[in-house]
Amino acid sequence: MVIITHQRAKCIGCNYCAEIAHARWRMSKKDGKAVLLGATDRKGFHTVKVGNEEYDDNVRAADACPVNIIKVSIK
Repeated sequence: MVIITHQRAKCIGCNYCAEIAHARWRMSKKDGKAVLLGATDRKGFHTVKVGNEEYDDNVRAADACPVNIIKVSIK
């Protein structure tokens, strides 16, 4: 299982995550920030548990994030 966490409030809307891991990320038309699809919000930390097949794309998305607000871990 892969756990992805996103601090959405700190997002600058660069769009890298949505371009790299488009199955899990979208850009909001409302505020221009990234949306982690399927995530639940707990005090500003948006988290989702996904299958191992999404690990590589989301690690690349986290590495590309210029403000370093995406964390990906395997549990």
